[in-house]
Amino acid sequence: MTDPEKENVEIAEFGLGHLHVEGLQLVTYVNNDRYCAKDLVLFPKQTCPEHLHPPVNGEPGKKETFRCRWGTVYLYVEGEHTSEIQGKIPKGKEEYYTVKHEIILNPGEQYTIPTNTKHWFQAGEKGAIVSEFSSTSRDEADVFTDPNIIR
Repeated sequence: MTDPEKENVEIAEFGLGHLHVEGLQLVTYVNNDRYCAKDLVLFPKQTCPEHLHPPVNGEPGKKETFRCRWGTVYLYVEGEHTSEIQGKIPKGKEEYYTVKHEIILNPGEQYTIPTNTKHWFQAGEKGAIVSEFSSTSRDEADVFTDPNIIR
């Protein structure tokens, strides 16, 4: 990483106060009115809480492709529930993690999340690095299932 990129690292703890359980670290390389590229860095078993990217100002919500660069990522999206998911929902937060269609991403694998789709993800035992390629990111418009989250 370059020095300017290091200075641009965002720590997203969502106002929950337990970053190692729910949160993530982000480096945004570009985010303009057409596209966005970020790296998402997750500690071991760290979870990005369930959310979706709704339409904003008449434009569709963010469509994003996650490409696993390192580690393992357990991604959960809307769809038929997987009977036994690999991820561990944070204790006491079960009601806020409603989608359980599991996609497991290992290095070199990717998945595209459609617009306005609930999703959450969790790193495996060693943590993970995910590259995100998407339409314009408007994080402040994200809708989280957990009403206690502050973005």
